Amino acid sequence: MIELKNITLNLTGRKILDNVSLSIEQNSTSVILGSSGAGKSTILKIILGLLKADSGEVIVDGTNITNSSENEVLEVRRNMAMVFQGNALFDSLTVEENTAFFLMEKNNCSFDKVQSKVEEVLSFVNLSGAEKLYPDQLSGGMKKRLAIARALALDPKIILFDEPTTGLDPINSKGVLTLIEKLKTTGTTSVIVTHILNDAIAIGDVLTVIDEGRVIESGGVEQILSSKDKFIKEFFYEIFQDSPLIMNNRQSEIV
Repeated sequence: MIELKNITLNLTGRKILDNVSLSIEQNSTSVILGSSGAGKSTILKIILGLLKADSGEVIVDGTNITNSSENEVLEVRRNMAMVFQGNALFDSLTVEENTAFFLMEKNNCSFDKVQSKVEEVLSFVNLSGAEKLYPDQLSGGMKKRLAIARALALDPKIILFDEPTTGLDPINSKGVLTLIEKLKTTGTTSVIVTHILNDAIAIGDVLTVIDEGRVIESGGVEQILSSKDKFIKEFFYEIFQDSPLIMNNRQSEIV
């Protein structure tokens, strides 16, 4: 569904992405891992068409957006949604108003349709009953679930997550991961940027590890944990110590 081919990007004289290639399958959870400044979030902006690569190709849902016009990119972007690290909620709007905000901009959405969709997605993220609350009345985990609900309201095929569990306690982190895993039941493709190794291993179908703008290795959890690459071994040092235990308990982590 998403393919990046030999993407290179330079900004302010610095190479941000260096010949990056990766494929993300439909209805999968793909995790992009790396240290701060490695280029992870830049990849999300490339997929969204917010940044243009200096070279290479970006293909989303069969459409090559590399040299597309802004209107053409906007059309592709209608099938995508973004959940930001800081959630980007509107503090002056209630839970239901935040969820409905972008739906209200659709000309073909009646009030009844909007209300029905809001109820549906708030139930999906376990926020039924919180409709009249404001963001400052919500816990960190509830805010993240609200951000996901707002994204889901537009029925996207693809949802991009930027550090979805950063700053959350273990219980709320587990709740968010369970919700992301649940998205597969809707046919949604999830692309997650994170530096939290245990989260990536818990939910990732494919892990892509990058460093200084380059893809070091990409593959399933078992492939990554058995890698002989020096950087991979150093990056996953603590995980490698317990890798058999992690593999045995991978599914139970998010149940």
